[in-house]
Amino acid sequence: MTAVEAGAGRLKEEADEPGWEVDPDDEWGVAVITTVGCQLKLRREAAGMRAAEFGRVVGYGEDMVYKIEGGKRIPRQEFLDKADEVLGAGGLLSAAWEDVKKVRYPKKVRTLGKLEARAVEIGLYECHIVPGLLQTPEHARAVIGAAQPPYSPDDVERMVAARLARQSVFDRDPAPALSFVMEEGVLRRPVGGRAAWRGQLQRLLDVAQLHHAVLQVMPTDCETHSGLDGRIELLKFDDGTAMGRSDGAFSGRPTSDPRQLRILELRYGTIRAQALPPRESLAFVRQLLGEA
Repeated sequence: MTAVEAGAGRLKEEADEPGWEVDPDDEWGVAVITTVGCQLKLRREAAGMRAAEFGRVVGYGEDMVYKIEGGKRIPRQEFLDKADEVLGAGGLLSAAWEDVKKVRYPKKVRTLGKLEARAVEIGLYECHIVPGLLQTPEHARAVIGAAQPPYSPDDVERMVAARLARQSVFDRDPAPALSFVMEEGVLRRPVGGRAAWRGQLQRLLDVAQLHHAVLQVMPTDCETHSGLDGRIELLKFDDGTAMGRSDGAFSGRPTSDPRQLRILELRYGTIRAQALPPRESLAFVRQLLGEA
């Protein structure tokens, strides 16, 4: 059995998993997958292989091969790598993964992810949930899956993948300066069950101990609270520009207006001053983990 055929069984089992459908409203995504699908079909036909034969070698059914070639299904990286080898594409099909992988993420999240990937400073106050940049896969799946009306399994997996992809900011070198403020009530709600919640609390502890990250907790007994209008996010870039948004300001739309940014920075700075200091916040999360 060749290396190409060895992974066929696993790929076949994964082929119909949710989260790999193409969003018809995402014009850029449709264009990318359609182009890749056309390249696959042209190379397969040039190699003299029928779809069924090609599918057997790479581990997909004939119908799934047609869906990918027709731009209806997002191919996995493993599929592109095997197709590249089988069709002798010299790495061109494998290289397509850099664009293909982005198609899984909703357009709005892709835009946010690009901004976060450029930022040298990220500040976030979150009042209802654990910030997406800090969520574990289990917690993200529980949060997204709890929405009403419910998302389809395909959409849930797509959104979870997008949320986790944004966490690549932690792997950057040099790392951006990160600060997070969360409500105490959020940290006491065991979303996803006790086991998943313990994993989430441990994730917060791990992040809080990074040299470039600061995590703070807003206690429920705080008598003065400047974050009652909702979440705030501030991004600063190395060229001196910035972007911010808040649920309770400027209609919730992102803004780069200097005057509006000053307002958001004032609110965020005040919230940080009202929250528990980092050392006390770390001890608080550690205590919650011991009780979970």
